Amino acid sequence: MTLAHFPADRRTADIRRCAQALLSLHGEEANLFWRQEMAGFARTLSAQGAEPAEISHQAALFMNAVQMELQQLFAEDDPEALDAWA
Repeated sequence: MTLAHFPADRRTADIRRCAQALLSLHGEEANLFWRQEMAGFARTLSAQGAEPAEISHQAALFMNAVQMELQQLFAEDDPEALDAWA
């Protein structure tokens, strides 16, 4: 039987938690936080029986969702900051 995993990009509480943490972390501290988060993410899916390709796919969805949340948080802090990205 194939197990369908809850889409990682819909884990809003985890996405917000990670984005908020990354706002206050910089450099190696942010890198370490993110590596630990992704390692835990992969371990959890692996323990649930996910194949490596599915883990990779879900990790990409999650990373993209965190990036989008970070952009939203930056926009809320400084609406003009997004103009520089455009």
